[in-house]
Amino acid sequence: MKTSLRLALSALALATAGACHAQTSLLNVSYDVAREFYKDFNTAFIADYKKKTGKDIKVDQSHAGSSAQARAVADGLAADVVTMNTTTDIDFLADKGVVAKEWRSKFPNGASPTTSTMLFLVRNGNPKNIKDWDDLIRPDVKVVVVNPKTGGNGRMAYLAAWGQVRAKGGTDAQAAEFVSKLYQNVPALARGGRDATGMFLQRNLGDVLVTFESEVVSVENEFGKGKVDAVHPSASIVTENPVAVVERTVQKKGTAAEAKAYLDFLYSPEGQEIAAKHNIRPRNESILKAHANVFKPIKLFTVDQYFGSLAEAQKVHFNDGGQFDKLYQPGK
Repeated sequence: MKTSLRLALSALALATAGACHAQTSLLNVSYDVAREFYKDFNTAFIADYKKKTGKDIKVDQSHAGSSAQARAVADGLAADVVTMNTTTDIDFLADKGVVAKEWRSKFPNGASPTTSTMLFLVRNGNPKNIKDWDDLIRPDVKVVVVNPKTGGNGRMAYLAAWGQVRAKGGTDAQAAEFVSKLYQNVPALARGGRDATGMFLQRNLGDVLVTFESEVVSVENEFGKGKVDAVHPSASIVTENPVAVVERTVQKKGTAAEAKAYLDFLYSPEGQEIAAKHNIRPRNESILKAHANVFKPIKLFTVDQYFGSLAEAQKVHFNDGGQFDKLYQPGK
């Protein structure tokens, strides 16, 4: 009986340990080009969490195109938190009942702890002398960009190209003409931001990569310095990086407090500083100013200025049969 009791107690202890482990493990499902940032961020968060609570915590990552990730979570991928690059991807999860309907009010700045913008990466020395958006429609220039139907990177590149025409005083008709010409220079659409970078640097495709400002650091880390030059166009779009707790998962796992602590840490001075070091624009004004040499002055416009909202832009431009489908006709 004693042996049986010991075995039963051991089994109970193992089960309890397993349950505790599950409660101290988070999965962050995120967009493609944020992997290096979150690698450093997670290390800092784990240390901070241990210092504050005395508890160990593990953070796992999943990265792909933002929209593809949102669909994966909707289909059952057990994320504790989602950290995306477009609000429509989290709205999609809210509509599915996966995150809170009022997710924007759960954290400061509309639950977007950081922002970014779209710029150009060109090959070292800028051999095609690409300086601004108009150079991207030259007949001798090939452009690498993400498919706006599979990644937020691609949607923001499209909206930046459209919006910069408006920012110069152009009409929507002129913007549509410009964007159509730009996509005629796109040899193939990438699935996500990291796929686009691979096409540009590993497959040597194209003359310019339109991507997030943060990708400069990622390229240098992965491929070494001196491979690309960053070109800041005269005008570009403000892109928000929204976050949310995945209520469906944390309610099952009991990880709501840990998930909130993880996202709160994005707003901390340490979290904001790590973002800045990865060329992601912090909301903290003093930290942003301290990195003024990196975050070059660009005429920035918001989605709301020219598109009403990102949800409206989704309906008009990116849903099936929308403006993108009309403008992008490969092979023609």
